Amino acid sequence: MAQPTSDSHKKALRSRNLRLGLILGSVALVFFVGFITRLVLLKH
Repeated sequence: MAQPTSDSHKKALRSRNLRLGLILGSVALVFFVGFITRLVLLKH
């Protein structure tokens, strides 16, 4: 059976997951903006 985790461990895990999510979201946003920019610049 899984061992019970402490509240501080859960908070640290949630904090790390949030940070990772923000980093991955930022990377995806940069690629998306770059793709749109390339489409607009090559269209002209």
